[in-house]
Amino acid sequence: MSEAALIDARGIHTYYGVSHILHGVDFVVRRGETVGLMGRNGMGKTTLLRSVLGLVRPRRGEVRIAGVDMTQAATHAIVRQGIAYVPEGRGIFPNLSVRENLVMAARPGAHGRRDWTFERVMATFPRLSERLTHGGAQLSGGEQQMLTIGRALMTNPDLLILDEATEGLAPKISREIWAIIGQIKQAGIASVIVDKNFAAVSAIADRVLILVKGSTVYEGSSAELRAQPDLHHKYLGV
Repeated sequence: MSEAALIDARGIHTYYGVSHILHGVDFVVRRGETVGLMGRNGMGKTTLLRSVLGLVRPRRGEVRIAGVDMTQAATHAIVRQGIAYVPEGRGIFPNLSVRENLVMAARPGAHGRRDWTFERVMATFPRLSERLTHGGAQLSGGEQQMLTIGRALMTNPDLLILDEATEGLAPKISREIWAIIGQIKQAGIASVIVDKNFAAVSAIADRVLILVKGSTVYEGSSAELRAQPDLHHKYLGV
């Protein structure tokens, strides 16, 4: 019997009030897999993530996390199954130092793993190691993003969800973030990546899902999508 997917969401219908945002979306992420979640603004990407994480309740459908039905579970119970979420906007604690932001998040993973120690995060983010006593608000946008990812890794996740990880960053810093995402993939952590940079997402993702108006219009390998430029021009405008 094959191992259960980390995320197995089926037939997800999510509403905000009377607005029907997601229309029967299926979303699967397997262990060690990198999935690109793409689509223009307002197409339902963040709503899908929020539905999976219990931040908004699907009206219909089922969300299974590591084989367990978590459709009605609280968010804290869902993330304890080994999921770390890096939201758009970062969400660091500006009044805490870099060290405090990291240490307060530290915990073993869902199966007791402690692969991502403070020392390993410092080795992955040498820029942060030079700023341990700086407050979160004193960091540049790129440094704040590194801190947010580092803090997520301190929870020793099986799955890292990155929502617009390079939004608004200078190209040089964006390249650093993509390199770090590559290291995370090499470490065997599954990832969901939401980003507008088609070239970067398709270069690292094993599979890509494209949403248009809350429905899936493409799901397949990155290589297949790159081989169909008319498709990504049509749905992504690139």
